[in-house]
Amino acid sequence: MTINLYGRANSINVIKALWCAEELGTAYERLDAGMEFGVVDTPEYRALNPNGRIPSLRHSSEEGGEVELWESNAICRYLCLLHGGDARGLYPTQPGPRASVERWLDWQLSTLSPAERGLFWGMVRTPEAGRDMAAVRAAMEGSAACWAILDARLADGRPFLDGDAFTLADLVLGCFARRWFGEEVRVDGMPRFARLEAWYARLGDRPGFRRWVAPRLR
Repeated sequence: MTINLYGRANSINVIKALWCAEELGTAYERLDAGMEFGVVDTPEYRALNPNGRIPSLRHSSEEGGEVELWESNAICRYLCLLHGGDARGLYPTQPGPRASVERWLDWQLSTLSPAERGLFWGMVRTPEAGRDMAAVRAAMEGSAACWAILDARLADGRPFLDGDAFTLADLVLGCFARRWFGEEVRVDGMPRFARLEAWYARLGDRPGFRRWVAPRLR
């Protein structure tokens, strides 16, 4: 069985898949692609992922033939289905708990990512001399509104977003929380969320977080 993950290790969407694989003990080979590595505009890659984005997955096995996937959250779901994410609590099988996890994954795509994008790109990917600080502050305020929702979710003392178990929801949103709490994006006036900070600290105890999420943003 061979699992290839295409994408550079400093992409938040690739990091989701790498952390998920670490939680599951999934063996894989990561192949650099995107930005300085190119690859994504080649005909071969576009045949795998017509969007020319990362990550992409190719999985070949004698039992299941070949699976090709793009979209990071779909890749994480697939890895969980393949390697016992239900048994580890990452991806519950019961309709209610699974729907709740799915809800947070959708919310990340529809609400959190658009809100925080300008904060990360403005502070990390843009040289200081070229920063539009008005746009950065607007993105910070939009991000804060999102994180306030998660902070309220934790108000009943639950250790993770859906209770006692760490799930894909925590993993995916934890990758974005790294941006919010990182010194690399620190902006004057950023609000503090005590419950969210405690949740984020619990994520930091996980080996996959330390390996893939914790390194400096770039």
